[in-house]
Amino acid sequence: MGPALLFFLVLAAVAQLLLAAQNKTSTVWINNDIFFDGPVYMRYIVSSSVQSQTSFAAGFFCVSPSSSLSTCNDDFLFAVSIVGTGDGEVGVVDTQPPAVWSANRDRPVRENATLELTTDGNLVLRDVDGSHVWSSNSSGQSVHGMKITEIGNLVLFDHRNATVWQSFYHPTDTMVPGQSLVEGMNLIATTSATNTGNQFYITVRPDGLYASVESQLYFSYATSQKKTGNAPTRVTLMNGELTISGRDDSIPLPESNSSQYMRLETDGHLRLYEYALSAARWFVAYDVMQLGDCDYPTVCGEYGVCTAGQCTCPLEDNSSSSYFKPVDERKPNLGCTPLTPISCQEIQHHQLLTIPSLSYFDYNHQVVNATDVDECKQACLNSCYCMAVLFRYGQSVSHGECVWLTEVLSLKAIPPGTSGYYSSIYLKVQLSPSNENKKKLMLGATLGTITTLVLIVIVVTLFLQRRIKYEDKDEEFDFDQLARMPTRYSFQKLTECTEGFSRKLGEGGFGSVFKGRLGENRVAVKRLEGARQGKKEFLAEVQTIGSIEHINLVGLIGFCVEKSERLLVYEYMSGGSLDRWIYYRHNNAPLDWCTRCRIIMDIAKGLCYLHEECKRKIVHLDIKPQNILLDNTFNAKVADFGLCKLINRDQSKVVTMMRGTPGYLAPEWLTSAITEKVDVYSFGVVIMEMISGRKNIDSSQPEEDVHLINMLREKEQTNQLIDLIDKHSEDMVSRHEEVIQMMKLAVWCLQNDCTRRPSMSTVIKVLEGATHIETFDANSIMFVQESPSTNSDPSHASILSGPR
Repeated sequence: MGPALLFFLVLAAVAQLLLAAQNKTSTVWINNDIFFDGPVYMRYIVSSSVQSQTSFAAGFFCVSPSSSLSTCNDDFLFAVSIVGTGDGEVGVVDTQPPAVWSANRDRPVRENATLELTTDGNLVLRDVDGSHVWSSNSSGQSVHGMKITEIGNLVLFDHRNATVWQSFYHPTDTMVPGQSLVEGMNLIATTSATNTGNQFYITVRPDGLYASVESQLYFSYATSQKKTGNAPTRVTLMNGELTISGRDDSIPLPESNSSQYMRLETDGHLRLYEYALSAARWFVAYDVMQLGDCDYPTVCGEYGVCTAGQCTCPLEDNSSSSYFKPVDERKPNLGCTPLTPISCQEIQHHQLLTIPSLSYFDYNHQVVNATDVDECKQACLNSCYCMAVLFRYGQSVSHGECVWLTEVLSLKAIPPGTSGYYSSIYLKVQLSPSNENKKKLMLGATLGTITTLVLIVIVVTLFLQRRIKYEDKDEEFDFDQLARMPTRYSFQKLTECTEGFSRKLGEGGFGSVFKGRLGENRVAVKRLEGARQGKKEFLAEVQTIGSIEHINLVGLIGFCVEKSERLLVYEYMSGGSLDRWIYYRHNNAPLDWCTRCRIIMDIAKGLCYLHEECKRKIVHLDIKPQNILLDNTFNAKVADFGLCKLINRDQSKVVTMMRGTPGYLAPEWLTSAITEKVDVYSFGVVIMEMISGRKNIDSSQPEEDVHLINMLREKEQTNQLIDLIDKHSEDMVSRHEEVIQMMKLAVWCLQNDCTRRPSMSTVIKVLEGATHIETFDANSIMFVQESPSTNSDPSHASILSGPR
């Protein structure tokens, strides 16, 4: 080997090493906001060139972000999304962009899930608990890296830049311009909450495009042109058409100068979406199949009859009785169900109902060898798997055809005067049992009804006796008498906005809180339980709380009072309650010292407004981290005024029964004579919990460390306050002098003698540096003991709102 050749090989090796170093990327990506920058709805891993009209990115995609796209409900997909439209800049989409491909749409992952490009060339997605969710199944390949093309194709490539794996070969429910479905590939719609049993899919066959639900065909575009070449048929989405290669044919679509994508929806529609740059939103530009409303298989659910877009249950010809009932009376589109389930063990009791003037969407279903109606019907009765038959005839069928249905989806009514393809549909039903069994059933039903009525009368009587002293004149109360009330909502409206109270945010002894949406705004709806207040007393408290308006107090938007129902509608705080951030129950990163100081100041300002700036003093009586709510930028607001007490300005103290939460109760509760200084004491406890990163009463700690306030007394006496600083936060440890000053403010607030505690306006001045902290001996702090006196009796508290 000559010196020149050796020198050349050395240079080539060095160049290859430099190139490898230049292209070296992390092989593990963790789904959290520490690892990623950018908006929460899409945590980018790779993105396409921003030179093209539409930009794409692949990464962790938030399934249901907040309306501001700033927080996520902890459901993520590894997905490809459109992140830029029109002007070629990533992130210009003002509304949440669509995910056009996803690896794990049926199994979302959570915060801190991982995506790993393994050394053997496999791309693997794991949830936070390490469970396997998805992989590219490309192990054994020489994968060098991952990229996303300008048309949105996610690609794994080797050292020669050759494609090893690509997302376009594994489509989900969406196509983007330039993407093709090759013969044998499918688009599969995502199942929905109302359509979990039937899955729509579109497939490419040699002669065209076909759409089915399960095995039943409802749309086809079969070209009659002769195929050219031996290549498989390919359907490609282009601007203005859906081309079918090898057939020189296409389905026309609207042309556009904006971004587009096409999606097979959960209802079976194939819709073309377009981005309106002026409105900064996506809208439906075209329904590709161009079918009528009643031509879709699940438009009225199973057994539902669609008539001009309206859904009903089938009725037998010339009969007023029905063998079917709606699944949900309020939602007729969910379909119908037989009153008596069909049983294969009682096939002798099966009967076919004649339902005239109906057609069915699947014209390619199983055809049975039967030449007349009676033979067709008898063949179905002899098989348990046949749920209905259609005997069809028309211009293209001279002798008639018998069509079996093993599953009955939506039926379509033939308008009068229309030359229908089907004459009648015969639905199988289960007849009632024998007369003897019928008598037994009727006797049992009668006895059950009588027993139920007696129990209802007893329960109602007891209930009315219990409530009568609270609601003697409720129905006579005139709502219009009260001025400056928040918005009053009906119970039905709040039921709809919370989706039937299905998304619970939290619960406590006073009721549960549910996430809801009123228009474009998210809200928190508290449904109170065990309400003992009458309407007049409840509305009086609502009027008081509704009049409070301050940036550091959670606003009451509205309320509902109907019969025994009592509900409150609050503004929604996306950051949740303070306790989830300081107790580390969710493996969250520690809050920095500046953020904790800002939260403490926000709490102080909210309490100062209640104590000193309202017409009457409002004492909260339940200050604790669970009642401090945060927005997405950690601005704090005081919430839950259900235990509050109003004090006239000329009163120095007020006598009331004990209420609140153990561990946060001031010592003067033992006398039941309290002032607004009980809130100051609770505020001091919250300061210490924020500084130490633990609960004030924690039975998991060693016996001597169970009570945080006792530890504060001891550490202050021995000048070891630094031991109480949250060790999770290096920021706080490094700024321990400032933290210790905050502890001394807490000591001032925790004085056993309420007259020696500062007012909240004084606390604010201390936090602003306008005045100094008064120092006290640690013995002036109450020693906390386990005793009945530290426990509240919530059964005597107001029910307007309560701890969650």
